Amino acid sequence: MKKLILALMVITLVMSCTSEVDNSEKNLALIGNYVKAVENMDFDAMDLYLDENYLGLGPSYGDSINKTQAIANWKNNVETLYKKVHYDKSRNAAIKITTGDNQGEWVSNWAELKIDYKNDKGSVIIWANSIYQIENNKIIKSYTFYNEADVLEQLGYVFINPNNL
Repeated sequence: MKKLILALMVITLVMSCTSEVDNSEKNLALIGNYVKAVENMDFDAMDLYLDENYLGLGPSYGDSINKTQAIANWKNNVETLYKKVHYDKSRNAAIKITTGDNQGEWVSNWAELKIDYKNDKGSVIIWANSIYQIENNKIIKSYTFYNEADVLEQLGYVFINPNNL
């Protein structure tokens, strides 16, 4: 009987010390599906993966967009600019932040993006990093980083410093 009580106490202790559920695989799959939705220009799927209170930040400091604006922006880009967006060398990493202002579950996506533009405007290849915060299997926030000047230079734009004129 003592052994049974001791065994029950050990099992209870072990179960109470079990850490939170690790959602890494589920979160990685969510971002993988979101990337596919972007590549396929599947706006219904994008709508499904973004939380109603989604906030997208970047690529420039001060840029922000909500869910409705993000989907409308993608639709506009597809209708007027992009022929195709392809993620190459795309890699995802999941992490849980336990302290500070950005606590929660995050997935970072690093990719080489190839964007083909409409109307013979050309193509660009850029390095891009998007970091997604996930709650309840929805993307609630993202930070996106890429070199906008690199995109413009590849499209033939020339930068001129007005102080040198």
